[in-house]
Amino acid sequence: MCGIVGAVASRPVQEILLEGLRRLEYRGYDSAGVALQTEKGIQRCRRTGKVQALADALHDQPLQGKTGIAHTRWATHGVPNEANAHPHMSADQLAVVHNGIIENFEELKQELQAQGYEFSSDTDTEVIAHLLARELNKVSSLHTAVANIIGQLEGAYALGVIEKSDPSQLVTARKGSPLVIGVGMGENFIASDQLALLQVTDRFMFLEDGDVATLTAEQIIVTDINGAKAERKVSQFEHGVSAADKGEYKHFMLKEIYEQPEVISACLEGRISGDKLLEQCFGARAASIFDQVKQVQIIACGTSFHAGLIAKYWIEELVGIPCMVEVASEYRYRTVVIPQGTLFLTISQSGETADTLAALREVQSRVLASLVICNVPGSSLVRESDLALMTNAGPEIGVASTKAFTTQLTALMLTTIALGRRHNLDAQTEATIISALRKLPQQVEQALAMDADIEQMAGAFAEKHHTLFLGRGTLYPVAKEGALKLKEISYIHAECYPAGELKHGPLALVDKDMPVVAVAPQNDMLDKLKANLQEVRARGGELFVFAGSDRVQAEEGTYVLTMPECEEIMQPVLYTIPLQLLSYHVAVLKGTDVDQPRNLAKSVTVE
Repeated sequence: MCGIVGAVASRPVQEILLEGLRRLEYRGYDSAGVALQTEKGIQRCRRTGKVQALADALHDQPLQGKTGIAHTRWATHGVPNEANAHPHMSADQLAVVHNGIIENFEELKQELQAQGYEFSSDTDTEVIAHLLARELNKVSSLHTAVANIIGQLEGAYALGVIEKSDPSQLVTARKGSPLVIGVGMGENFIASDQLALLQVTDRFMFLEDGDVATLTAEQIIVTDINGAKAERKVSQFEHGVSAADKGEYKHFMLKEIYEQPEVISACLEGRISGDKLLEQCFGARAASIFDQVKQVQIIACGTSFHAGLIAKYWIEELVGIPCMVEVASEYRYRTVVIPQGTLFLTISQSGETADTLAALREVQSRVLASLVICNVPGSSLVRESDLALMTNAGPEIGVASTKAFTTQLTALMLTTIALGRRHNLDAQTEATIISALRKLPQQVEQALAMDADIEQMAGAFAEKHHTLFLGRGTLYPVAKEGALKLKEISYIHAECYPAGELKHGPLALVDKDMPVVAVAPQNDMLDKLKANLQEVRARGGELFVFAGSDRVQAEEGTYVLTMPECEEIMQPVLYTIPLQLLSYHVAVLKGTDVDQPRNLAKSVTVE
């Protein structure tokens, strides 16, 4: 969950490293640090808090060097303080930055302490520094030392290492944690994310698990898990540099909310023709795999899990086969029964979500095939799945996911069509759904035009401590996503229930201090939902309703915003938009850190 940047160049790299950390701060912001090869050897600067604290320190006492590594931390071992901040060193010999978790670090630490190595932090990473120092007493090459010690590390890692005796090289390795190599002209780089390096290059190399690479200013040498020399393809970044800038918007989250019409269109581009899906977009083997699917198992976390819950409704209704949805962190730790013909469908914005990736690896050999819905083409889930469908949402910087969610839903509808063709979905129904998908970007634009009214509504929540969200059918997971957004960025306690469950407990919470948000589109469940809303009003609760028709009337204690017209099948996507805007405006009124809410990080690459 931490962020790594490294550079080896023929020019000073301090500012390159700092800019990279700023762009990676969404990955972690408990502390930050750099280590550079200087005329005085390896020099290090670390600070707690956000990257600006480190930048201020380096402004006062800059480090001059052409090779260096940097890190922004999200704590997993040890509290956020300067001693636990990266880079970690072994004496003055070498420095290491690390993303991931070393599960066996305690036994390795005891072994190293018994041999006289002294530890100055509570982190698992410092073990790596001392293991490398010990190995360098046996071998002459830092590349060889890294390759030799990674076999001792249990868990996940992405590493950047510099060593005092050779200031011209940077060594990196990865297993289970994201890491890319940026390829420049007379300079090369490493980072946890391409965004960190867009100011210096748009060409990237993706390492495989177990790879070790040595970078100098002029070359990149890669060896694979077996120690053999390996060639890794260099590809060009697909999105413009502006994707990493807020532009005219106050926050990345607001920018990303407003990008949704564009990215939904991008998700559809090249996947539909006329009134049909082009199922080749899933991969060369898609047709033969989909022909054999008898049920679907969806695994995801957080917002992606909510997308999976909606997909369950779609698949069981339109395809007519069973669909199970489970949180990855639970699925991977229980005994699971996998029926024959199961398509294992994972959903992840980053493609590096630790629990989801572990679940895939656990069952890969026992399922018919695996499919990932993802936003990052070079990610681990994409590389390790049989089929993949990219959401094409572009970089999402705000920790609270917005455009990733709506593009995941778009991609999941395409998946539903592909599966449905083999079962209950006829050509006319497919054409109707494709038509609804084509209209969706414009309808999302219309929902965004409600922003001013939603901002005004947000004032009713700013001083509240609790909120209840209600929905029914496919809008129940949408309401769950709305509750998650509100708690993530405004820190207001928010719960969600299926509206029909009110009598079974939640009504006890309802009073004038508990605003209730309901999504009430025009569909077969509306009358039942209206009855549930009356139960709230009868107990003095204030209602805030996003309605799909004039059948829900505003009155004292009931505030109604009418949504744009939309085909019923697309209601989950459209009704997500006002809930995102509501959460955003409440957070702004409360003065919280919208893009980097406390205690959270964007890409959950550790358990």
